[in-house]
Amino acid sequence: MNKNIRNFCIIAHIDHGKSTLADRMLEITGTVRKLEHSQMLDRLDIEQERWITIKLTPARMQWKGHELNLIDTPGHVDFQYEVSRSLAAVEGAVLLVDASQGVQAQTLSVLYSAMDYWLEIIPVLNKIDLPAANPERVAQELQHLLGIDPESIIKVSWKTGENVDQVLDAIIERIEAPEKTRNKTLDKFFQSGFEKYDGLIQKQVSRALIFDSVYDKYRGVVCYVKVVDGSFAIGSQVRLVYSDTTISPTEVWYFTPEYHKDRQLSAGQIGYIVTGQKSVRDAKIWDTMLVMSEVSDSQSWETFTQKDRNFVKWITIPWFKKVKPYVYAGVYPIDSNDFEKLREAFGKLALNDSAVEFEYENSKALGYGFRSGFLGMLHMDIVKERLYREYNLETIFTIPSVVYLIKLKILTHEKIKTGTNVMELIKTGLFIHIISDFTGRVSAEDQELIATKTDSELASIYADKLGSWILATSGADMPEQWIIDQIYEPYADVEIVGPKDFSGNIMELAQEYRGEMKHMEYIDQQRILWRYHMPLGELIIDFYDRLKSSTKWYATMNYDFRRYQESDLVRLDVFINGDKIEAFSMGLHREKAYSQGDEIVTKLKELIPKHLFPIPLQAGIWSKMIARETISAMKKDVLAKCYGWDVSRKRKLLEKQKEWKKKMKAIWSVNVPNDIFMKMMQRD
Repeated sequence: MNKNIRNFCIIAHIDHGKSTLADRMLEITGTVRKLEHSQMLDRLDIEQERWITIKLTPARMQWKGHELNLIDTPGHVDFQYEVSRSLAAVEGAVLLVDASQGVQAQTLSVLYSAMDYWLEIIPVLNKIDLPAANPERVAQELQHLLGIDPESIIKVSWKTGENVDQVLDAIIERIEAPEKTRNKTLDKFFQSGFEKYDGLIQKQVSRALIFDSVYDKYRGVVCYVKVVDGSFAIGSQVRLVYSDTTISPTEVWYFTPEYHKDRQLSAGQIGYIVTGQKSVRDAKIWDTMLVMSEVSDSQSWETFTQKDRNFVKWITIPWFKKVKPYVYAGVYPIDSNDFEKLREAFGKLALNDSAVEFEYENSKALGYGFRSGFLGMLHMDIVKERLYREYNLETIFTIPSVVYLIKLKILTHEKIKTGTNVMELIKTGLFIHIISDFTGRVSAEDQELIATKTDSELASIYADKLGSWILATSGADMPEQWIIDQIYEPYADVEIVGPKDFSGNIMELAQEYRGEMKHMEYIDQQRILWRYHMPLGELIIDFYDRLKSSTKWYATMNYDFRRYQESDLVRLDVFINGDKIEAFSMGLHREKAYSQGDEIVTKLKELIPKHLFPIPLQAGIWSKMIARETISAMKKDVLAKCYGWDVSRKRKLLEKQKEWKKKMKAIWSVNVPNDIFMKMMQRD
């Protein structure tokens, strides 16, 4: 193993200068020429335009005889999943803090995650050349939070490149080589009980962690990997453990940050392996790549592992976990003729974004579309933008919701009768909450089963425990009230950092969104850190926007899913002209249902245009109506030509018009404008 390798990532709050600092590093080390534009590692057009990082991007640099492998990471709260994968692949992290803004909520969240991954932290203050910069104050914040020596904090300017070379030197001096950290962080890359195989691993086993995978139209699936033991070369017989497939790499390269061909990747290095697979789902993120020196083309993996059935289990890197979308929304084409085009576009998006989930859905109001899962509201917005830019598709996204777990009293629900409910719970991973009685602490026996059994086997084992449970990804999926026993919704730990002058606004807003304060502390004389326990469903729509507006954009927030908790939730249905519009159905707390129902019908009255007949708008908790408005009919003066006519004739015309409107109301449908669904998500 090369002792001169250093692997690190840059972590920070959004807009604190991560990507630009990476640009300066690439320039100073001579990896790239002077950049004509910033954000060299932000490849997507939407990343360049919005000045945000969406996808992690690796790059290799040479500095003073050392190989530096950098991973640039996103900073927005919706992309914590990307950040966690970067942290798993490195031994150190540059913690970047804006010298004018100070420590923010996302800074704290990522910092705690980095500590959980046993990373060496190098604190760096950025933008020290700005007039509003206050490096001394921000350094004191870091000293208070981390308990570090202020002298260890490096002050840099991404704009001028000042002191960036000191950051590179600190990476070499403070971050240890992968070889040295191997025995200090065994839990990071080894299963418990691996010790009896350690000698064999170091001599005959090559292992790599897949921390990202992308689809290249010329190469197929390209896996971004961190090699833990041994080496990987073209033509090796490589086993993907969780995907249960064997591949032979066609290319083994590293990043500069462009693709750069190499002979092999060795222990401690970060690079990528071209698999030849057709979908990123065939090369799962967090999967382990294995090469055994004793396994040849003539000897199958099945034959080899029969010698010791637990062998592969013990040497597998213990980071595999499924991507869990937190937000679900219906996606429909504005032009119903574009449904096939939308299906094809989603299929191509899923090749590169393993976090996107979608399944067929049909709505009476919107026609054919898909129920899609996203990591958060920004992720959903990015997908919508990509559908428009890359595939020329204009789409409607319905009101987003979270996933609810529902226990039923009577087992007559369609999913339970067909048995699909258990497999759904297994595939999403949500069954863990149920079998642990919603504590999140799974027994050792259950952990063993989850690690070794297939989805079908788990469904058979836990059929009795999961038999009465279903999951609902929208309010429309909630069954009728009389068959529901319990409803559980996801809760998140929320961290808010803001000025003390707006503390009243922040606490009032958090209380409105059913937040329960857990802790409050002063970061310095002017700023406070609040920690709340809050329903995730309350956060996903507009909490962040309202937090920003109520604090003049000074406050920041971060959230992290924690567990499911029982709540008094109801299904709010919306009826237009007597027809239930499933796209508007939502799950919400009973206390909010009445005010929300009244707000919805009032807003719909303003948004839906008048027709030739009156349109009743109703909101109901299941079958009980709780709010109503009526859109009056568009008036037509049928008496305009009746000047001087007999009153009985006029009355007959009015009665005829009344009967005609009654008939039209029964047979005509209401024209609901496509943009209503987005406008309904916006609160005044």
